[in-house]
Amino acid sequence: MAVRLSRHLRLNKTQAELDFVDVLLNGDMPLFIDPHALGKREDIWSVEASNLVVDCFQQVIDHIRRGDDDQAQTILASLKEPNDTGLGLSQNKRQGRGVSGQQSVDLFDHLKDSTAARTGFLKDLEDCELLIPGISSDKISDITTNIIRQKLVEYTTDQSELLGIPTQKVPAGRFWDPHRHEWREEEFADLPVYKGQRLLFVPKAIVRHQMVFDHRQYYNHYVLAFLQAYHLAAATGLVQLLKNGKRRVTKKSLKRQNPLSKEFLYQFSKEHPDIFEKYKRDIPAARDREMSDAALNPSAGVGPDQVMLLLDKLHAIPAGTAQANAYHDCMVGVLEALFYPSFIYPKKEQALHQGRKRIDITYSNAAKTGFFQWLHAVQHVPCSFIMAECKNYSADPANPELDQLAGRFSVQRGQFGLMVCRTCDDRAVFQQRCRDTALDGRGYILLLVDADIEELLMLKASGREQDIDRWLDGQFRSIVF
Repeated sequence: MAVRLSRHLRLNKTQAELDFVDVLLNGDMPLFIDPHALGKREDIWSVEASNLVVDCFQQVIDHIRRGDDDQAQTILASLKEPNDTGLGLSQNKRQGRGVSGQQSVDLFDHLKDSTAARTGFLKDLEDCELLIPGISSDKISDITTNIIRQKLVEYTTDQSELLGIPTQKVPAGRFWDPHRHEWREEEFADLPVYKGQRLLFVPKAIVRHQMVFDHRQYYNHYVLAFLQAYHLAAATGLVQLLKNGKRRVTKKSLKRQNPLSKEFLYQFSKEHPDIFEKYKRDIPAARDREMSDAALNPSAGVGPDQVMLLLDKLHAIPAGTAQANAYHDCMVGVLEALFYPSFIYPKKEQALHQGRKRIDITYSNAAKTGFFQWLHAVQHVPCSFIMAECKNYSADPANPELDQLAGRFSVQRGQFGLMVCRTCDDRAVFQQRCRDTALDGRGYILLLVDADIEELLMLKASGREQDIDRWLDGQFRSIVF
């Protein structure tokens, strides 16, 4: 029977309430960490992780180009099989398909023999999917996992603290050091353990069922399309004249003349770099989208049934300070389910000013569209992080609660937050207080009560994301006009 991480840890949360992939503990899931998708993200965690990948891979390529084979092989030899994330193609057990042992030698040979690597045409790890024989999606994902291990350990530690997950101090593996451009010796970290094996959580925002780059798609839809147009324009022998007078060049004839191989794709890309760059520009827009919770687990997406479970959980918590922790824990999942993929990487009770102040929940703002992207790009409101204060009160929040949240704002952290509470009988009075705060230049605060959350979750379940943005926009306008 399939054993989900959340069930084993008794988290009482669905995939929609979790920021990481709820993996199977008795088998890998066919998901990959895509370095290109990682590199396109703008949240701080992803940028730092992507920088590790760029630095490590560039070191390998530079060593190969300089003839420093031993140095390149030393780096590649540290790419062990990552059995701790639960991602990959194995069917019966958690087992990565990495590049350890002989495979690291094979990887070095492929890179060294590749004209694309030797000439410097190959720049990014994800380009290997298009240009380097023997390097497929699963290996690229495993290589990426190794390189960003330090960030995954950091992320796992934070999520374990957020959700109260038991951990043990265990060997965490070797980390890539971007300052010394080499691997650091194995370090220890507090991580969850399952059957004696450490677990690493992977943010669901960075996984894909398929890599963004696909050499077959590049070949079929870009390379062959270009060659069809070329042969038609040049009136070569591959042009066929149809009975209706039209001319055509079939892809079948082009495939016979130029069979698919990554060496051919390299030669073509070198001669036609504009087509190579066009593919790299076009494909992310079509394929580089965060996976929905339903795509990760069809039974745990944000649908009507899941919304009712969330609301039942919320309504079962009585108002009052005695249940403040339960309410806080519930809202971590509710806000994740409601605002993902704009909200990622929740952190609980973030300490400020050497621990003198704390924020209930902080999310990284990863919005690419919608209200939270508009807030930053159009309104120029600093909001790299979204702060939320959760008040399990039976009475309306007042000035002290509002001032508490506003006091956490800064240009670096952000100047936008959510006041999340059970009810507010006189909403107009509280919005006026929020308006005063905004006019004083102390930041922007929106109110979310149980009834609002129910309304927005229903919209989410119906796929009406734009209506959620309109609701947020309306609330924002109520405090700035």
